[in-house]
Amino acid sequence: MKSKAYVYKSILLGLAVMLLCNAVYLGYPALTADAKAAGSEGRVQIGKQAPFFELKGLDGQTYRIDGKRDKPLLLNFWASWCEPCRLEAPDLVKLAEKYKTELDVYGVNVTAYDDESKVKSFVDEFGIPFPVLMDRKEAVYSKYRGQAFPTQVLIDRNGIVREMIIGLLPPEDLEAKVRSLLLDK
Repeated sequence: MKSKAYVYKSILLGLAVMLLCNAVYLGYPALTADAKAAGSEGRVQIGKQAPFFELKGLDGQTYRIDGKRDKPLLLNFWASWCEPCRLEAPDLVKLAEKYKTELDVYGVNVTAYDDESKVKSFVDEFGIPFPVLMDRKEAVYSKYRGQAFPTQVLIDRNGIVREMIIGLLPPEDLEAKVRSLLLDK
């Protein structure tokens, strides 16, 4: 009998191949050589200002993305039913805790595809220490050209989108990208 880890890796590899083929076919910006999105006004473009948004978090506070920031930001778009999101959650918790004085991490739950009670259970189960914002109408996910869960968006101190990552990365690769973002002043 094959191990659970082998099955997960096989599923993830299949999803990655499918996403890559889809991305090449659609010309997705994060996977093209020049990493420039052909998005319409108000949508994410690599190397351009992050699209403005304002969302309420599970904590009742309103969070806003609008220009320059005190710290770089990692946006994590996810859903509670997403198995790769579940696999990634412990690594994001560690990353957020390790860099909490240098990096903001916001989880953006695309609640249009989820159930709020399951979101709260997910947050409790994994001990998510960073704000979880509720994208109830999928408006922010759409602005950020969301195609799959999880999606990471790295935004620098100047509010510029530096990179989009679709799907899981090994934790050490994501941390290397975060360290690079932190060095970019």
